[in-house]
Amino acid sequence: MILKDILLSVENLKVELGGVSILDIPSFFIREKEFVSLVGPNGSGKSTLLLVLNCLVRPVAGRITYRQDAVASRDAVFDYRRKVSMVFQEPLLFDTTVYKNVASGLKIRGFTREQIRERVMRYLKWFNIEHLAHRSARKLSGGEAQRASLARAFAIEPEMIFLDEPFSALDPPTRIALTDDLVKILRETGITAIMVTHDQSEALRMSDRIVVMNSGSIVQQGTPLDVMNNPANEFVASFVGMDTILEGTVIKSSEGFISVSVPHAEIDAVGDCQTGDKVYCCIRPENVAIDLVHPDEHTSARNVFAAEIREISSLGPFLKLTLDCGFTLVSYVTREAFAVLELKEGKKVYPSFKATAVHVIGCR
Repeated sequence: MILKDILLSVENLKVELGGVSILDIPSFFIREKEFVSLVGPNGSGKSTLLLVLNCLVRPVAGRITYRQDAVASRDAVFDYRRKVSMVFQEPLLFDTTVYKNVASGLKIRGFTREQIRERVMRYLKWFNIEHLAHRSARKLSGGEAQRASLARAFAIEPEMIFLDEPFSALDPPTRIALTDDLVKILRETGITAIMVTHDQSEALRMSDRIVVMNSGSIVQQGTPLDVMNNPANEFVASFVGMDTILEGTVIKSSEGFISVSVPHAEIDAVGDCQTGDKVYCCIRPENVAIDLVHPDEHTSARNVFAAEIREISSLGPFLKLTLDCGFTLVSYVTREAFAVLELKEGKKVYPSFKATAVHVIGCR
């Protein structure tokens, strides 16, 4: 880790409420120009961490450092907060025009009228709301209000921006359009960002790094693909979409391959576990193929099972199949494949997946 690349860091951060621990973060850092997403279930401490980093909640212990300088004294906090912005889930706009809302932070900072106009119009244009400059904030749609809120936060050109689930109340098309604009603007400006989100696809698409939190602690962090495909434990696996998680015992281990005994079946996987190890086998649903007849030698998959479709549910462009193989297995299929295979509840099928598609947790 190169210190000069670290913009913000914390050490031994603790937050308590009524004597109950809310946050316990031994260490955490954000690199300059990085986009970090905080994910985790409700009550995991994501928003609290964001508020602490923005100096809106005071920890009972810990040290916050910005550009290697401690953010501790009143003057240091004041100077630090002039360099950052925060956008909340609900747009907090003043009862005035969009233009005056976006200009508010610049007026406080003493910008001239000409400087304010240039900066405000630039960010209104970047967020595609230039035509709303003189409209009352009260007459904006949800998406327009959040764009105005983002334009106001960016107009002061902060070094870092905190985003607390800013898109959760928006409809999917508006959400996708706005997140695309946000990523583009962040890349062009070089502003560092840290965002709280419950949307895994959003975190995967936008982030340089994902931080998974649970019970006030960081349980895993890494690149989106690493966290999604190599969860550190059963909790992370479940949270990032490993819909099939099977507890079992290693019954065979040879040359990097293992066989795991799970309820009513055996699963072949890649791993260096020892015979007798208790493990979890995690399989992503998109890695499970469906056939109507046993694929035999026509597949390279080492795991093939006879199954019955127990439940079918819709997931946008995909359909989720819950399969009874003696154990429960989940698969995603496209609507086209669903129609071609004439799938329905109660139908007999043969799901399969490769040994390399099984993520094994718990090897010694």
